[in-house]
Amino acid sequence: MKKHLRFHRPLLNPNNPKTTAPISISSSSISDPFNDNDEKFVTTLTSIVRSKQSWSLAFNNPSISTNLKPHHIEKLLLQTLDDSRLALRFFNFLGLHKNFNHSTTSFCILIHSLIDSKLFWPASSVIQTLLTRNLNPSLVFDCFLNSFRKYNFLSSLGFDLLIQMYVQNKKALDSVLVVKLMRERGLMPEIRTLSCVLNGLIRIRRFDMALVLFDEIVSWGVRPDGYVYSAVLRSLCELKDFVKAKEMICYLELSGCELSVVMYNVLIHGLCKSQRVWEAVEVKNLLGEKGLKADVVTYCTLVLGLCKVQEFEVGRELINEMVELGFAPSEAAVSSVLDGLRKNGNVMGSYDLVIQVGKIGVVPNLFIYNALINSLCKHGNLEEAISLYMGMGAKGLLPNDITYAIMIDSFCKRGKLEAAVELFGKMTDAGIKATIYPYNSLISGHCKLRKLSAAESLFHEMINKGLNPTVVTYTSLIDGFCKENELDKAFRLYEEMIGKGISPNTYTYTAMISGFCRACMMAEASKLFEEMLEKNVLPNEVTYNIMIEGHCKESNTTRAFELLDEMMQRGLVPDTYTYRPLISGLCLTGRVSEAKEFMDDLHKDHRKLNEMCFSALLHGYCKEGRLSDALNTCSEMVERGINMDLVCYAVLICGTLKLNDSKRLLNTLKEMHDRRLRPDNVIYTSIIDAYGKEGDLKKAFGFWDIMVGEGWIPNVITYTVMINGLCKAGLVDKAEILCKEMLVNCSVPNQVTFGCFLDHLSKEENMDAVVQLHKEMLNGFLANTVTYNILIRGFCKLGRIQEATETLIEMIDNGIFPDCISYSTIIYGNCRMGHLQEAIRLWDLMLNKGLMPDRVAYNFLIHGCCVTGELTKAFELRDDMMRRGLKPNRATYNALIHGTCLNSPVLSSGG
Repeated sequence: MKKHLRFHRPLLNPNNPKTTAPISISSSSISDPFNDNDEKFVTTLTSIVRSKQSWSLAFNNPSISTNLKPHHIEKLLLQTLDDSRLALRFFNFLGLHKNFNHSTTSFCILIHSLIDSKLFWPASSVIQTLLTRNLNPSLVFDCFLNSFRKYNFLSSLGFDLLIQMYVQNKKALDSVLVVKLMRERGLMPEIRTLSCVLNGLIRIRRFDMALVLFDEIVSWGVRPDGYVYSAVLRSLCELKDFVKAKEMICYLELSGCELSVVMYNVLIHGLCKSQRVWEAVEVKNLLGEKGLKADVVTYCTLVLGLCKVQEFEVGRELINEMVELGFAPSEAAVSSVLDGLRKNGNVMGSYDLVIQVGKIGVVPNLFIYNALINSLCKHGNLEEAISLYMGMGAKGLLPNDITYAIMIDSFCKRGKLEAAVELFGKMTDAGIKATIYPYNSLISGHCKLRKLSAAESLFHEMINKGLNPTVVTYTSLIDGFCKENELDKAFRLYEEMIGKGISPNTYTYTAMISGFCRACMMAEASKLFEEMLEKNVLPNEVTYNIMIEGHCKESNTTRAFELLDEMMQRGLVPDTYTYRPLISGLCLTGRVSEAKEFMDDLHKDHRKLNEMCFSALLHGYCKEGRLSDALNTCSEMVERGINMDLVCYAVLICGTLKLNDSKRLLNTLKEMHDRRLRPDNVIYTSIIDAYGKEGDLKKAFGFWDIMVGEGWIPNVITYTVMINGLCKAGLVDKAEILCKEMLVNCSVPNQVTFGCFLDHLSKEENMDAVVQLHKEMLNGFLANTVTYNILIRGFCKLGRIQEATETLIEMIDNGIFPDCISYSTIIYGNCRMGHLQEAIRLWDLMLNKGLMPDRVAYNFLIHGCCVTGELTKAFELRDDMMRRGLKPNRATYNALIHGTCLNSPVLSSGG
């Protein structure tokens, strides 16, 4: 690339032989030259324009307004060249107030006149108006040239302005045409105009045309400046021709041209855009050798390029370097690094960067700010999130509905409802209209804390505000009611949701199924599960785990294992929450060995089992008295690197207590201490309870002292099991002393505690004391079904059936619901007294209230029927019992055989 001389614009003579005749656009070109009448008319116009009289009044004269033609204005403009401002005012007056249609020549004369008067901005405005006519650029140029040469205007800058206005109006191709026409007519635009055209071509992505034009510019003898070279560099970079781009830089360096960091920034930007970031970094690092320094644009361009290739940590280092040099990084650069660090899990690094750049007044945009607050909340960094939220105002950022929604949701998920509600109030006070999202968060938060009334209030409030509940809203409420066993309300909401056209999702179905499983309503849970599949709502791992656990609790391990197979066929991965109930279910049905085989198979398949799974197997072994197998399982846990936790030890201790193996118990406790595991209240309470029930109060009190000595405070359950042991041993006085001690230690006795005294007094047949104590419990809202059942049993034992029946009625009146034991105890009492009809009446009443009789209840009534000769009724009860899935036991058959013998004529006579 050769060195060029600076090209100087020629001063053109209107008589220049190269001048060509322009295409006629002037109105004067289609009429005769100004005749005498025209001259007089123009003179009149000129005097009007130059006088102080009102132009509006003057042009109300029909002789002027009707005779005024464009060529008159052309002549007038030529006669007012000495006062271009006046000419412009009059020109605009006619156009704006009289809707006069000026000729293109009038525009050109006025533009050149304004340029010669150095009124560049008004000239640009007139050119802008001319371009709105969408005339052919060749015709506009010809008119410009004709006016320029015909009337001997001094400056050709009007052509430059015309070119620049074409570029400004996004007509870069028209600007190129005008440049070439100028060159053909012996005119040369200024270098800044040529730079403007090149950049205009770049803006419309005509990089190839920009390079061609550059070559032409050089061939014309024009010496490009830094702006032109920068435009050419950018075109080469956009075309990804980095070889030529670097060659140009090298040429400029060798030719001694004055270089600036701007050109290098263009190259750095191009390299970064093409993800050649490390080359761009090298260009920046070499700037010092060239006597240049990287500026804020250099750094920000590199930071954005590094973020584009996921090098966020390096981008952060560059921002640190910028800050040390006193540069303020751009919002875009900071936001890109922040978002990248955040998305890559370095949330605290992102937070630290916000604090760092905030000290020099740089703040990321609100979108990134909200995203960072959200990530901090999700990663448990609530204090940092609150800090960012609190500092928003000082940084000039106003929290929006998304900011508040994020913070409210975070508070709700952490159970900080008061803070969430307070923030919701601040949002309302700030005039920000609440969306569905903060309401959903608040409703979910209240439901999780069992504040269902407040959740319902929020639900109705949002509806009153015109917000439509979503599936998330309904699911939160349904889940809340299911967990409180209010299945009727949950199901009503479920039906309401469907009625509104809102389809339940996986979480909705899972919440409902969980509620039914918790209530042991597996038929309803299974029905809902099938409905879920029919509607193509896919169950997730949690759904299957809940169903499996529900069936296992019902001892239906066959269906549970079918669900396990189905789950795996759907590509879902079982985990310890899946395996634990299956192991427990097998142990529950007496198939502990199968449970062990199942676990062995899981280990062969490299499935990971945790202490929960092993504790289930331990419980199965201990329940069957297989303590040695339980101990072997403990050894296996250690071999597999699974630590015994408190639950495992608690199960093992319970198994040891069942076998009365005191030595093993002490060894287990020692082992726990050796492993730095302290037995807690639960373990000590179970030990005290076991020895108390055996009547070995000395050992019970011994472990009581150990527990207290280790710093554990006895709770209500610990006190209650000790009191129960004392009552069973007939040491009621000591039990009462312990009860008083319990009150002193701020541990309030509950129904079970008082039930121990009731049970003892009932067995002692001291019913007056039982009734008196129960009244006190009733006054303290401590009476419940169990305490009433003790009262009923006491009366029935003494044959005071009427008082037992009255107690049942009192129980219902006090809002306490009788259970199967309540009814069956009185039924048995009536049968003993020979009151079969009353027993049957109570039986029917129990069934009508939806209570399911157990095997004991059936046996009581069957026995009553047999001894009174009602064999038909007895066998009907046996059949009904079997239909309900209850298998008759030895007591059932003994009663039926005894009744048959009593009512057999042969056996009766033989007796």
